[in-house]
Amino acid sequence: MNGRQRTVVFSLAVLAVMVGVVGVSVPLYSLFCKVTGAGGTPRQASGAGVVASARTVVVRFDAAVMKDMPWRFRPAQTSMTVHLGEPSLAVFTAENTSPEAITGTAAFNVMPAKAGPYVNKIQCFCFSEQRLASGEKADLPVSFYIDPAIADDPETNDVHTITLSYTFFKTHLQPDGSAATKSTSTPPSEGKS
Repeated sequence: MNGRQRTVVFSLAVLAVMVGVVGVSVPLYSLFCKVTGAGGTPRQASGAGVVASARTVVVRFDAAVMKDMPWRFRPAQTSMTVHLGEPSLAVFTAENTSPEAITGTAAFNVMPAKAGPYVNKIQCFCFSEQRLASGEKADLPVSFYIDPAIADDPETNDVHTITLSYTFFKTHLQPDGSAATKSTSTPPSEGKS
């Protein structure tokens, strides 16, 4: 191989490595945020594991769909008062109003963002794809608790209301193998992560 061919091969190898790093960086960073609560992202908890506190907080629920997502999506309850550390269950309802099956994923956001690290989701539909046939309706549960440490943190001890927002969007690949229609807007951010 001459010098020019080596340069081309080396450049292609570097490009392949860079594409691979970019491809895995988003899922790895997302996992990091879920585990650590970085950037306001709620942590994924394996179970409550904390003692409930007498202090309460109001948790509000918000639901939306992207413009190209032909689903109805709403919370069964608009808010609930929960004790810190107490496992709670909220339910959302999704209904596919299109004539075809659609697979979607929900992005979530916590407001205020500084409360995100204290929201621990035990089970959530936002961690997996949801497939609904035409006209199908599904109840989607979210099992969570608010870490009592939120009351001891000087940055968050004034938080008395937390809003959990979920937005459904089409996944890139639909069950029939077709690509999802490209959306004109982007899903909400998950804090800064």
